[in-house]
This record gives sequence, C-alpha cells and structure tokens, in this order.
Amino acid sequence: MQTVPDNSDVILARGQGKPGFLWTERTDKSHSENSRISQSPAPDSSCNATDFSSIYSKHLLPHPDGEKMSRAFLQELVRTLLAYVAKTFDRSSKVLDFHHPHQLKEGLEGFNLELPDQPENLEQLLVDCRDTLKYGVKTGHPRFFNQLSSGLDIIGLAGEWLTSTANTNMFTFEISPVFILMEETVLRKMQEKVGWTDEEGDGIFCPGGSMSNLYSLLLARYNLYPEVKMTGMSNLPRMALFTSEHSHYSIKKAAQVIGIGVKNVFVVKCDERGKMIPVELESSIMRAKTAGCVPFYVNATAGTTVYGAFDPLHDIADICSKHGLWMHVDAAWGGGLLMSKRHRGKLRGIQRASSVTWNPHKMMGVPLQCAALLVRQKGLLQECNQLGAEYLFQPDKQYDVSYDTGDKGIQCGRHVDVFKLWLMWKAKGSEGFGSQVNRCLENAEYLFNSLSERADFELVLKNKPEHSNVCFWYIPPSLRGISPGAERDTRLHEVAPKIKAKMMEEGSVMIGYQPTREKVNFFRCVFSNPATRKEDVDFLLDEIVRLGCGL
Repeated sequence: MQTVPDNSDVILARGQGKPGFLWTERTDKSHSENSRISQSPAPDSSCNATDFSSIYSKHLLPHPDGEKMSRAFLQELVRTLLAYVAKTFDRSSKVLDFHHPHQLKEGLEGFNLELPDQPENLEQLLVDCRDTLKYGVKTGHPRFFNQLSSGLDIIGLAGEWLTSTANTNMFTFEISPVFILMEETVLRKMQEKVGWTDEEGDGIFCPGGSMSNLYSLLLARYNLYPEVKMTGMSNLPRMALFTSEHSHYSIKKAAQVIGIGVKNVFVVKCDERGKMIPVELESSIMRAKTAGCVPFYVNATAGTTVYGAFDPLHDIADICSKHGLWMHVDAAWGGGLLMSKRHRGKLRGIQRASSVTWNPHKMMGVPLQCAALLVRQKGLLQECNQLGAEYLFQPDKQYDVSYDTGDKGIQCGRHVDVFKLWLMWKAKGSEGFGSQVNRCLENAEYLFNSLSERADFELVLKNKPEHSNVCFWYIPPSLRGISPGAERDTRLHEVAPKIKAKMMEEGSVMIGYQPTREKVNFFRCVFSNPATRKEDVDFLLDEIVRLGCGL
C-alpha cells in the first residue's frame, strides 16, 4: 500500500515570510466579507487597508477604530479553520504530522512555543494558529480510532464558537438566562431517555465523566450520612464501595479524593466478556460487612472502556435494593445507545439507578467537553453542595432564584457545555442521534466479521461486540507457527506498540492498544465518528498488515 500523501503545507499554508495581506472594506452597509486585493504594504491601522505584519492585538476591538481590523483578522482565522475542517474529512490527508516532544519544544520551521516579552504581530499569530493545527491530531478524521471521543460535527462546532463568543458562566440565571434554561431542557430530555418520570430527576453538566463519577460518590455518602458535610469523615465508620474489575479508574480516584480511600474500593470479578458477575457482587458486599465496613455504593458500568461491556443492571439493582445501597451507572461511553431504538435495550434497568454518568461528547459526537451527571432524587445535589455564597446567590433577586444552579456543583465557575448539544439535538432530532449510533455499531460489526474471516488476526473476544469496541491481535508471519505459550506471548506483546509507532510516524491512521492483566498488548478499535465508512475499516487492517508483516 502506498504511503498516504500529505498536503498540509498546501491547505494550511505556513505563511513563509510576511505576505502582507491587504484588506479593503466594502462600501455597502452590510458586514459582508472583506476582499483580499493585493500584497502591497499597508497603511496605518486607522485606514481601510490592513497589513497583518504591522498590526498588533492592541489595534483590535475594543480599540475605537478596531472593528475593521478585528473583522479582517477573524475572517482570515476562519479561513484557516475552514481549511482545517475540510482537510479533516479528506482521506488523502494525514491523521497527524508526528514529531517528538523535544522537536516541538526546540521549534520547527519557525514554530516557537516560548512566550515573548514584546508583543508579536497578528501575522505571526495567524501562522502560530496554522502551525498549532498542522502539528496536532485530527481527531475528526474518519481514520482516527484512538479514543472514545472522535469526529467533528459542524453544528457542534458552530455551537462551540457561539459559546466562546458569549463567554458567560453557568452559576446564575442573572448572567446566563438562556443557557440555564437550555440546560434544564436538555437534562430533562436525558432523564426521559434514562426512563425516569417527570417527578424524578435532577442533574448538572460536569467537566468530564470522571467528575460526574466523583459527584455520584459525594451524593451517595451525603445521602447516608448528611452530617459529613459539616463534620467530615472523622466520626463516620469505615465505608465500602463496589465496582467491577473492568470499570473506569476514576471510581478509585474519586474514592481517594473524598477520603474514603482506595483500599475501601472492593473490586468485583467479571465474566470473560467483562461484565460484573452479580453473585460476586453479593459475595463482596458480605465480605465487606464481615470486615466491619459499611457498604453504601455500587458502580455499574454501561459500556466499559476497553471491551465495551454492559453490566447486568437489573440484577445489580436487585442487590442494591436488598442491601440499601446507592446504585450508580457509569454510562459515560454507553449512554449514547439510549438514543437508538435498536440498541437501547442493552441498558435495560438503568431507570433503577440512583445516578447516571452520561458523556454526549463520546458516542453522540458532541465536541469536547460535554458530560452530564443525572440524579434521580430532586434537590439532593443542592443539599449536598450548597454553601450559599452571598455575593452570588442572593435570595431577594427579582426572579425565581431556583434557577441559580451554581450551588449544585463543586465548582464556582462552570463552562457552558450545553449549547452545542442543544443545537445538535435541534439539528438531528433524537432519531438522527439514533441513526448515528447505529452506524457506529454497524462499523464495529463489520470489523468484527472481517477479523473473524482472516488468519492473520485474532479476536480477543469471540462473541459479537455489544458496543463499538473491537479488540484484536495482529499475528505477523513470524509468530504464526509458534504454539500458544510464554514465548509467543512475549513476542506478541511487542507487536502492537511497534505497529502503533510506525502508524504515528507515517500519520496514516491511529488506533489504540493496551494489555489487560491476563492478556498481552492488543489493539482496541472504537467507533464514534459517523464519518467513518467500511473503506476506512479496510484501510486500517491493510495498514496494520503493511506495517507489521515484517515483525
């Protein structure tokens, strides 16, 4: 297979030297786009024409004469961004132009990370913007399979641009009236998808699924011991929580952060598919009680990070109900399947959860970051976290202060993460999101079937994937005659990292790999980009063979 050509330098022109773009303002009253008419030297910033090499940020708004300059600068930046967007979907372009950290730190072709004492002109800033995109990873590329969050949704991008332009905060209705109401609307719709009634449900958008999981532990502990808010952990018994051996590491991290301790996280065994075994959960709870602990929380996973497994939620809910435990469902990865009529049954039982983590920036393709914590019991978020800072949350405002949601969270300032999701939901409808989910899982099934038919690959899990995760080994010719055992495992363990290194250097495609405790390094391919097609799956396998056949 031929090396993928890269035309980065054509589309993302680096601006060698100082081209001195000249802009002129049109005479009509509309704010129509300025025209680039020559490359002559420009007059000073008070005139109609602008040479970016002689203009600095101080000439832009809020400078009294800065409107023309600001428009010209932003229009040139938008050209750069649009070229990057188009290039992202161009399969002949690279996923990344890889350089080692020391190369980027030392500087490449004038790209300099160091910060100056004196201001640099706008032309240099535009070059820096182009270089930043040039040397980064195109996570929206149809052949980027490396992370659970990928893709580039144009409506979502528009939402992110508007959000940054508005540049407001989510703690009070006073300064964020429209976004606060949008958040309420979107959270209510997500709660409906979970299966809660109109009388149930609360929530908040968080900076990532790990923070959502942290919130769930705070709520579960407060729900059992509300005095912890004022007196801390010193007078509480030793508390125990439970999560599967394939769950996300953020559960242990959250236990560490809130003072429960990693040693009080009981790790529950899973079956060969990566699903929590209910009998093992019951045994772990009894074991914790025997050790003098107070069980209070169970984390079930809907879509594990590596295998894409869904824990048996109904069975886990029965056990939680029996022992009076808070049931949290980490559906950061799998929550998007609730949008699909074809696949939502894989989360059957999620409506019985006390809280749910759901990351629309994963399977739903919303630009990073967009993550929500959903809580079944109304008011608990406020009770657990409220401190009533008087400079923000005055009770005598002229509007209904229940819309001041800032005291529901740990943060004070909170980014507007909801608008891009709201806008995408308007653009796609629930059915559009469902079709997007279906397509991603169809790609996973296509990859699974392709691997099943080939002798040069080996599947980690022999059953059809539940989610869009597909895990496999590539077996180079040198290993195909070796019987399973320690020698083969040792050599096979080195295959995926070596192929991945070559991939990154060539930039043609990206896919992740990892070991598990009992399995040597294997590739994990995940699909969350609706732009990916079957031809991209074929390309991935051909590239792995091309790069690895000589190992």
